[in-house]
Amino acid sequence: MLYRFKQLLEQNEARISKLISEEHGKTLEDAAGELKRGIENVEYACAAPEILKGEYSRNVGPNIDAWSDFQPIGVVAGITPFNFPAMVPLWMYPLAIACGNTFILKPSERDPSSTLLIAELFHEAGLPKGVLNVVHGDKEAVDGLLQAPEVKAISFVGSTPIAEYIYAEGTKRGKRVQALGGAKNHAVLMPDADLDNAVSALMGAAYGSCGERCMAISVAVCVGDQVADALIAKLVPQIKALKIGAGTSCGLDMGPLVTAAAQAKVTGYIDSGVAQGAELVVDGRGYQVAGHENGFFLGGSLFDRVTPEMTIYKEEIFGPVLCVVRVNSLEEAMQLINDHEYGNGTCIFTRDGEAARLFCDEIEVGMVGVNVPLPVPVAYHSFGGWKRSLFGDLHAYGPDGVRFYTRRKAITQRWPQRASHEASQFAFPSL
Repeated sequence: MLYRFKQLLEQNEARISKLISEEHGKTLEDAAGELKRGIENVEYACAAPEILKGEYSRNVGPNIDAWSDFQPIGVVAGITPFNFPAMVPLWMYPLAIACGNTFILKPSERDPSSTLLIAELFHEAGLPKGVLNVVHGDKEAVDGLLQAPEVKAISFVGSTPIAEYIYAEGTKRGKRVQALGGAKNHAVLMPDADLDNAVSALMGAAYGSCGERCMAISVAVCVGDQVADALIAKLVPQIKALKIGAGTSCGLDMGPLVTAAAQAKVTGYIDSGVAQGAELVVDGRGYQVAGHENGFFLGGSLFDRVTPEMTIYKEEIFGPVLCVVRVNSLEEAMQLINDHEYGNGTCIFTRDGEAARLFCDEIEVGMVGVNVPLPVPVAYHSFGGWKRSLFGDLHAYGPDGVRFYTRRKAITQRWPQRASHEASQFAFPSL
């Protein structure tokens, strides 16, 4: 059934991508890429016979065998964000169902159509009725899931304030909760970095999907003024050359933001950066697309000389805005990142293996890239940040996903030999 579901997703890629683009606004290419990453998680769930086989130990004592099982926890709920209406749900329910659970999905009310289509394809693949259920709504629907005693676990991806709320409300009712929150992802550029490749990587990581990604790079930390000056000189013409339009058009770099409220919020952050003294090198406000004058568009924006006290540094903007921060050393860059309340993703651009190793070992962030701007783990690893980017113990999908959607049962079994008898033991038993 899971294999058939995977085939149906691949066969309907164009249809699903078009729905995502029409409703969310992201480009067709970006929507297709999102779907492909989601399909990777379906592939991982197809390996359920291997990943759920547990451990077995024979003869741990005389005629005693021991083993552990992964058993389902029951009804599981997932609450997913607007920015990845296909991928994030596919992080959750294929694996949860493969682990033996039933699933209730509450997608974002802003763009639920592709999510619903994918659920219909799962039923077309042969999923029995009642195993996957989709409910629509806002906070009232979320609170209903949190309060329902039948729901044993909740997965969430969204903003930190809501993640914290869901974690608190769910755990106080005895539910298992993994709540993935916001981010402020930094890219460190060392003096020895391949700057051309770093610029290409930053353009996609900062401005792809209009910056509406929890793994978007929103801060470039340049070690030395020379690196910062060279980076900005290369970024400016590329930012100004971004191809922006309706997401369903071909050959674009960016579409619109998801709503007018999102556009206004990002514009407010740009205003704040200017008011607090950051240097606005490229201004994306007021961007117009012919034929779509009322669209929720912004051009790419670039700030220089941003400091940690500024709002645009402290808060997640969730828009096409990149902030350049200047530091004097790798140690200063790492301290800057470690001091931030978020710890979702980060990366370093360098040719120095020693620097890269130090960065990977000492940085307090959950997902780290070396010359990789968006270090989103493949499906057979797990996704999740540290600090206020994650509430709960286990990350999403991969091995942590299996642990989250199952409960372990350890079984110790003895078959005494016939005609044998042992006296009662009153001391703590040993094998």
